[in-house]
Amino acid sequence: MTTTDAGAATATTPGSDYARLARRMTAAGLLDRRPGYYALRFGLVLALALATGAVYVRLGDSWAQLWVAVLTGVVSAQLALLAHDVAHRQVFRSARNSGIAGRIIGNLAIGMSYGWWSEKHTRHHANPNHSELDPDVAPDLLVWSTDQARGARGAARLVGRWQAFLFFPLLTLEGINLHVASVRALRKPTMRHRVLEAVLLLAHFVGYLAALLLVLPPLHALAFAAVHQGVLGVYLGCTFAPNHKGMPEPTDEHRRDFLRRQVLTSRNVRGGRLLDVALGGLNYQIEHHLFPSMPTANLRRAEPIVRAYCAEVGVPYYETGLVRSYAQALRHLHRVGAPLRSGPK
Repeated sequence: MTTTDAGAATATTPGSDYARLARRMTAAGLLDRRPGYYALRFGLVLALALATGAVYVRLGDSWAQLWVAVLTGVVSAQLALLAHDVAHRQVFRSARNSGIAGRIIGNLAIGMSYGWWSEKHTRHHANPNHSELDPDVAPDLLVWSTDQARGARGAARLVGRWQAFLFFPLLTLEGINLHVASVRALRKPTMRHRVLEAVLLLAHFVGYLAALLLVLPPLHALAFAAVHQGVLGVYLGCTFAPNHKGMPEPTDEHRRDFLRRQVLTSRNVRGGRLLDVALGGLNYQIEHHLFPSMPTANLRRAEPIVRAYCAEVGVPYYETGLVRSYAQALRHLHRVGAPLRSGPK
């Protein structure tokens, strides 16, 4: 199942709240493809990547390359956001074309397994914020509920105590974690196109290492990679953290209702066009979860329709500012870590 399939069964249920909203979106043309938008967006990101590469080569052996590393992290994050849209079939209608583009961007360009990530993200969309079914809130170094905190072991017990304070520092490791998780996923015999994924990942790592060492001495190369991967991790973490963290876990009743399952577990982040570009449209998280295949460019227009419809059917619709969304997520992390700070009872 792809990430566009999550609400398909519900959408065809005659008379459901979601079906009525979907008809409004279709009538407004908001589910139509936007090839011009994506051609421009791909072109701008590619131009930025080429310009960054040209500056990198021109500078040569210089500590000023650390600023280029910051820009490279931004380019990598924007590529990851494009891979996200590709996985949702916002760009290409067919699974084949989406898979080709997704593996070129994900595996080859940024060193992230497209197959691993898209399968994980599909499970997130199907059951957002569900502590047992959503991999994005599965316990690891961080815990997302008091029950997870009580069952934490090893490093999670230590980190979980003060995870709200450690959250942003830990994000600097998220870029490396994506690479490690991608390589580990290749062991799974169920992964489709496993050999192709492995070859493209290997090509990325070899090419990345060569690009560093052909221009920079080892110490400078290590510093460049650390800054690049750190910026990538923080950027992606800051993009995804405001969307669900600290929002309610769906009840059994809401899990049976697609519209409420998606709206009640998500929050939107208010902002202008610049925020739309920076977050890849994921600041419209409610609309994105309701209509995953809706092109990013249409989410802004869909937002007032969805908000008005939720008021019409009595479903709470939550949106806040960017800084407040982070504060809410951090307060949640601190609150659920309380059992680890109080010690065993």
